[in-house]
Amino acid sequence: MFSVVPEQQSRLDLVRTRWMGAFFAFGAACFFVGPLTAYATHVGNNTDGLTFFVGSVLFTMGGLMQCWLASHERRSSAVGRATWRTAWVQSIGTLFFNLMTLEALGLAPSSPHYNLLVWEPNALGSVCFLISGAIFYLSSPRRGWLPERREVGWWEPSVNLVGCVLFGVSALTGLVISSARAMVSASAANWTTSLGAACFLV
Repeated sequence: MFSVVPEQQSRLDLVRTRWMGAFFAFGAACFFVGPLTAYATHVGNNTDGLTFFVGSVLFTMGGLMQCWLASHERRSSAVGRATWRTAWVQSIGTLFFNLMTLEALGLAPSSPHYNLLVWEPNALGSVCFLISGAIFYLSSPRRGWLPERREVGWWEPSVNLVGCVLFGVSALTGLVISSARAMVSASAANWTTSLGAACFLV
């Protein structure tokens, strides 16, 4: 058994933070390009579906790294506890996205099981992201409901919350109610997914 001195812990946390950022960035990039018609047409449906799945796995890896980093702070302050809760709720959401994107690889939207196996995990994952985004935003420095602009990165909770809201809108519009509405629903789901992913990428 050995102990890690504070300097070593700080360097380890920096490396983990960079890996976390890379996982989230590449995962967001996958969700950004996946819904684009030009990309899907160029690579084909199977590769496009695989892009979403890879992105969701990268999100999960980033989320787990985030949980690891946040665990050090969960007892230090109210903000530390909020950060830890944000990380875990978001990570649970990524697991639902793993299930959704995996099932979508081999399941047609016309399947009677599509809503149960694809849309419902998408909706649950989006709810988790909304909850995590709200916790993160409410724990950040604010003046009333508006973010406090004095600190570095003051905009991050706001942009993250917008991304979570867009993912939620994408999940709602992704529900295939009928064939007549499917095209409109798919179009709205695609651009809200890309915009939400752009927020996370930023």
